This record gives sequence, structure tokens and C-alpha cells, in this order.
Amino acid sequence: MLSHASAVVASIPSPPSNGFTLWPGGPHIYYYALCILAGMVVAAFLTNRRLTRRGAEPWVVVDIALLAVPLAIIGARLFHVFTHWDFYFSEDQEWWNPFVKDAIWNVWDGGIAIYGALIGGALGAWLGCRWTGIRFWTFADALAPGLLLAQAMGRFGNWFNQELFGLPTDLPWGLEIAYPNAAWPVGLPEGTLFHPTFLYEVIWNGLGVLFLLWAGSRFTLQWGRLFALYLIWYSAGRIVWENLRIDPSEVFFGLRTNVWSAIFGVLVGLVVFVVQTRRHPGLEPSPYRRGREWSGDGAVQSQDTDEFVDVSAPPTAESITDTATSVVAVK
Repeated sequence: MLSHASAVVASIPSPPSNGFTLWPGGPHIYYYALCILAGMVVAAFLTNRRLTRRGAEPWVVVDIALLAVPLAIIGARLFHVFTHWDFYFSEDQEWWNPFVKDAIWNVWDGGIAIYGALIGGALGAWLGCRWTGIRFWTFADALAPGLLLAQAMGRFGNWFNQELFGLPTDLPWGLEIAYPNAAWPVGLPEGTLFHPTFLYEVIWNGLGVLFLLWAGSRFTLQWGRLFALYLIWYSAGRIVWENLRIDPSEVFFGLRTNVWSAIFGVLVGLVVFVVQTRRHPGLEPSPYRRGREWSGDGAVQSQDTDEFVDVSAPPTAESITDTATSVVAVK
């Protein structure tokens, strides 16, 4: 039998609001957006630290992010739309629905998907790495712990939005959801508690950050192998949490689309780890591709310039005397 909030010793309350307005009638600021932005900032700082320790130019991560972040957002939205096809393209919807009624850029009105963000972000990161000269796999390995930490922080946005929760539960850490709620399952009584899938993923991702930092340092994982471990760790946990969730989703062969995506993520991670281990058994020679190395601040670059650089030996007392004698003789 399903329990009610009053029947348990403890439970996790949901926040009373999902955001705030800057001034009366002003724009509404969503906590979800702030969680995602905070995650991006933390990931950028951690990735920058890891890249510079490898010898990359400080804050080159920003140059790469200029392409990776917008494409990640686009990919996240497109993936959500195409994996919720009936919501946007069912018989009672016009074909332009996702572009007008629930505009494809209105991520606050219909969701984003992390696997779409990974696909779009990977394309943007590859382009950014080509632009800056950074090796793509070097960047991916440097990003992996920060990316997982950003995902953990972003999940708090689901808590503020009271969304993407799991099955009903009578566990003491059940999640309270305000009633009525647009996401409330039909037929369940008010006071029902739900699995806090956001919290499960926060804990799992947090442990994953520690694991990636340890494994990367202990085994010096390069050439994309640390990013492969990220894919395996995150996707393995996502398979479990996704099977607990009760939000609407397309189902294929008995599994939700995001479960299939997570299974695919595990397989891709395994393939990348095995292939890169066989192709690159040694260490990366540099975080930069050949010919694109960064020289560092203060280094003298005299190649292919029109400037004259005096490389002669410094004058000695004897040479100074000879020069003076020559000047007198000329006079």
C-alpha cells in the first residue's frame, strides 16, 4: 500500500518555488537555469586547471566552450524533441508545433536531454579543438570529472521544478511533491511519496567525480580513456534511475528511449576505452596537435619574423680596447 507523507518518520520536501523575479513584473529567473549555469562555471574552472597542468594555454577551455556550449544546448533540445515525437508531432498537432507553439528554443517549456547535449557538445568541442590546436581526446579527458560534477549540480534543478521523480515509495527518504502538479500520476492520492531520482543521480555522479579523479591520477589515463570511463559510469547509473522514473517517454521494445541511450553510452565507453588502449599504449606527447604547440608567456619567438635578434657574444675588455684604438686611428 502506498504511504502518505504523514505516515513516515522523515521525507524530502520539495522547494516552495522554482525561481524568483528580479522585480515586480520583471523576468522570472529559474533555479534550474542557475543550477545549470553554476555547473558550467565549475566545470570550466576544473577543466582549465586540468588542461593547464598538462601544459595547455590557460583558459583555452573558454575558446572551446564558445562552440561546445551552444551546440550542446541545441543537441539537448533536438534530442528531447525527437525522443518525445508524439508530444510534438501527434495527429492533433500541426507539423510546425515544436517551432511555434512549444518553440524548439523554449527549453523552459519542454525539456532538454543530456545525451543530446553530449552529442552536440562533442561536435562543438571537436570544432573548438581544431580551432585552438588542442587534442580532442586531451580535452575530453580533462573535461570528464568537471562534466560529471556539472551534471550532479544540474540535477538539483529537477528538485526545484518538482519533476522527473521516480515511482511511489514508502521509504523514509521519499520525495514530497506538491499537489496538484502537472507531473502528478493519475490515480495516486495526495501525500504519496516518490523516489528522489534527482538525489540518487547527484550521489552517483558525485562518487563518479571522485572515482574519475582517482583513476586518472592513479593510472594516468589519457587518449580518451578517462572520458570513456565517464561514459560507462554515468550511463550505468542512468540505466537504473531511468527505470525508476515515471515521466512520459517513448518506449521501444519495452524500454524507455533514455534507457536505450544509456545502454548505448556504456557500449560506446567500452569501445573507446579498448580501441584507444590498443591504438595508443603510451602517453600523449603534448596536449596540442603537432605543429600547434603553445609556447607560453614570455617565450621569445624569433622564427619567421622580420625583427633582428643580436645573438653575438657580449663585449670583453680586450675587444673594447681594440675598438677604441680603431676609432682613434680613424680620426
